[in-house]
Order: sequence, then C-alpha cells, then structure tokens
Amino acid sequence: QVQLVESGGGLVQPGGSLNLSCVASGITFSTFALAWYRQAPGKQREMVAGIMERGSTTYGDSVKGRFTISRDNAKNTVYLQMSNLQPEDTANYYCYAARMDEYWGQGAQVTVSA
Repeated sequence: QVQLVESGGGLVQPGGSLNLSCVASGITFSTFALAWYRQAPGKQREMVAGIMERGSTTYGDSVKGRFTISRDNAKNTVYLQMSNLQPEDTANYYCYAARMDEYWGQGAQVTVSA
C-alpha cells in the first residue's frame, strides 16, 4: 500500500518561513519524480515545485526564489522549504509522486496571516 504523509504545515505570519516534509512508503522512492502542489479555496490545484529522480528541479513562477524543494532518498522523504511567505501562499499543500502511476498525500494546511 502506497502512502504519502505530509507534515509541517501551520500558521505563520507574513514574511515567515515553514518547512514541509513528505514521507513515502510502498514505493521505490528513488525512481519516482516528486512534486509539491497546492490548492487554495476556490482555486485550481497548481504545481509549486518538482524534483526529478536525479535531482533536477522546477518551480512555479510565484514561488521562485522563495521556495526550495529537495529529496532524501535514504529517508524516502521530500521537503519543501518555504520562506518570505505571503497571504497568497495560503493553501492546502499536497505531496505528489509519479512514475508509471501517480500518488497523492492527504495535504497539509499552510495559513499565512497576521
């Protein structure tokens, strides 16, 4: 059974930082492309950042220079470091893994508010 479990969400003030983690089980982690998506109320889900099997990364335009995605294959974990958070970053953040099949985590809420 495949599971992706996010952690690290919460409430942060504008300009603050948060780090998300996603631990995977049931997959050969190192062979999967990974990504973080987010979905705000009333909006479509959008890709925030992605990292390929060999470590190349890509970012959504709205988070470039503020967010960093990384992976630790030994720990079956993908991370999202978020800095200079703004209210528009408020959303439910989802971990995503893809190879021939796709898998999603249950989401972690990030709220940016004063």
